[in-house]
Amino acid sequence: MSETADAGHPTGGVAEIDEPTRRDFLLWSTIAVGGVGTAIAVWPFIDQMNPAADTLALASTEVDLSQIEVGQSITVIWRGKPVFIRHRTEEEIKEAESVELSALPDPQADADRVEKPEWLVMVGVCTHLGCIPLGQKPGDSKGDFGGWFCPCHGSHYDTSGRIRKGPAPANLPVPAYEFTDDTNIRIG
Repeated sequence: MSETADAGHPTGGVAEIDEPTRRDFLLWSTIAVGGVGTAIAVWPFIDQMNPAADTLALASTEVDLSQIEVGQSITVIWRGKPVFIRHRTEEEIKEAESVELSALPDPQADADRVEKPEWLVMVGVCTHLGCIPLGQKPGDSKGDFGGWFCPCHGSHYDTSGRIRKGPAPANLPVPAYEFTDDTNIRIG
């Protein structure tokens, strides 16, 4: 079969490039309106996956340190976990800084665990089985190293919250925190 040019056709048998027509406009308008409608319909399902306002409120905690005396510890709750904040004495700071890192099961310098030497902030959950160590209250056993003691399985932590003795595999974790001014911190 051979193609022959239609002599009567104005282009001589060559296909013409179509100009946009009303039909094209309606097609693209329908696609755009359908896309916007789908996005509007789907948004509530996507938005409901965001954390609730009460959950976001727990994401960070502000703590006023001005009422904590030297040598005193407090416990605050952040993300459902206890956070120990201790206003360390000069003696506790010296003890923590003088420890040989080679003597630690989880070597970490005291300076890497604190922003200001006098303030120690850490999550108060034993890294062995998730117990809450003793040492926050004045009458509590502080273990062999003057920090915290987990009586469940005998883990001893020093004045920097580092594991020194017992089955715990790691130091008490330090949460992300920052000083917002001289007497306030924001945890989280």
